[in-house]
Amino acid sequence: RCFYDQKILQKTFGEWKERWTVCRERKLSLRAASHCRRLLQNRTFQAWRAYACQQQGKRNKYYVAESHAKRQKLLRTWQCWLVYVNVQRTKHGMQSVALAFRERSCLRTSWAVWRRRHYQNCTRHKMNVLALQHWAQSLQFRAWSQWRELYLYSQNDKQKETSAVTQHQHWELKRCMEAWLGYLNLCRAKKHQNELAREHHRSRIIRQCFSDWRLSWEHKRRMHTHQKDIDRLAARIALRRVFVHWKHYVVLCVEETRRLELAEKHYKHHLLVRALLCVRWKRLW
Repeated sequence: RCFYDQKILQKTFGEWKERWTVCRERKLSLRAASHCRRLLQNRTFQAWRAYACQQQGKRNKYYVAESHAKRQKLLRTWQCWLVYVNVQRTKHGMQSVALAFRERSCLRTSWAVWRRRHYQNCTRHKMNVLALQHWAQSLQFRAWSQWRELYLYSQNDKQKETSAVTQHQHWELKRCMEAWLGYLNLCRAKKHQNELAREHHRSRIIRQCFSDWRLSWEHKRRMHTHQKDIDRLAARIALRRVFVHWKHYVVLCVEETRRLELAEKHYKHHLLVRALLCVRWKRLW
């Protein structure tokens, strides 16, 4: 029994020792695992702390760089805005100068155009006055030339008539003188009759010449009155043509205004019908 108890105690002590060693090894492994875990956690914390510090430094550097970039951008923006303001001021000044120059140029061109038109109108008026004067002078010269031609023609006719009368008288006198010289002794008794016949013939020739001159003068006067009547008739015909053309133009204008009024009435009626149809369709909907 003692040996059995010893053996049991040995076995129990061996098992306890084994368990104790196992427990001790487990504790050691647990301590080692916890130590390794703590070491890993410490290293991880240090690495995280270094990473956090690095990230904080990076973030701080990023913030500093961003603020610097913002300041640089703001400075560049300010400089660009100053340049833009200066450019705009320069542009406004140049635009005001250009507008003033344009106004002056427009006024100068308008003044030049007005002066040229005024000069043209004055020149045209002077030319019209000169043309009217020239036309009046030409009419006067033409009338004077026609009157001169007629006067010269009448003077020539008168001279021809007088020369014919004088030549005829000379011829008659010569013939009478020859007859009188030839038959002086034979026709002493008929002297009185010859003288009466000669006086009668002379008066008849003078009467005939006067009647011819009167007939030619009457013919010229009739021709002159006929020419005046023809001119008056031509003026009346031209006036009548102008009046007919004007009347036709007035009729055309009246017809055109009537057609325009009818078209406007038709268009208003069409718009009114369309408006009524639209109102009707809206009510139906």
